[in-house]
Amino acid sequence: MGIRDFEGRVAIVLRDTLDQLYDGQRTGRYKWDQLHKTEKTHCGTLVEINMQREFKFADGDKLDYKIADIEVDCKYSQRLGGWMIPVEARGEVCMVIWADDGKSVWTMGLVRALKEMLTKGGNRDRKASLSQAGMSTVRWLFQESELPPNVLLQIPESDVDHIMEPRSGAERVRRLFRTVQGQRIGRGVVATVAQQADYMKRIRGNGGARSQLREEGIIILGQSEAHREIARGLGLPVPGKGESVSARVFPAKPRSPGSVSIGSTWWRVASSQEPVSLAPALPVQRREIG
Repeated sequence: MGIRDFEGRVAIVLRDTLDQLYDGQRTGRYKWDQLHKTEKTHCGTLVEINMQREFKFADGDKLDYKIADIEVDCKYSQRLGGWMIPVEARGEVCMVIWADDGKSVWTMGLVRALKEMLTKGGNRDRKASLSQAGMSTVRWLFQESELPPNVLLQIPESDVDHIMEPRSGAERVRRLFRTVQGQRIGRGVVATVAQQADYMKRIRGNGGARSQLREEGIIILGQSEAHREIARGLGLPVPGKGESVSARVFPAKPRSPGSVSIGSTWWRVASSQEPVSLAPALPVQRREIG
């Protein structure tokens, strides 16, 4: 496994963990401030569990994992440097992780939590945090790497209110892809907006947003390689695993800059001044993640 593959997989673990906590499909929540205190406290445990599931780390004898025969404790904090080191992890290697969903970034490092590198205080469980000197000893593996975006945190609240207003989940999904164009939209966002069991069905053709928005000139690209290639040709963000990107398109001259062939015709991203043209039918994705 290469370092970039590892980085991408960690990012997905963190994205999925935050979405798991929000539980938007049932609650409609999409940001940290909407969580209860107990849920926030549980986040570190979920990160630890989901990292182990993803990377098949062995159980440690006294800490969370054993990696290459080395005991490793996994610590997550919503605040950079806020990791609380338990007594049993002192002198041991800690994998420290932080993420900021609003900024779509995350950081990971390794540090040996030597006693002299910890603060003198501590809470009732005798946990302590890294001192300034301790922070200087962290070996950063990734600093402010990209977290798959949560677009509901990146658009105006008025747009979120507009998207979430209808009682119909299908209409909310249509509003999502009509309002948020040219940005990667993760399946967690779709689940939050749809609030229905088969939420990804609301995107697909055959009655979903993909077929309904064609009349408005809007295409919705998914994770298949054919769709990713279209996104590249149009100069759009390329959808990753479980992601979609929408855009309004307009007929283009063959092989003109920023254009791509879809079916038998050429298309480019439409300008706001151009009239609506029926969007092309997209190649069918072999598999769409739900």
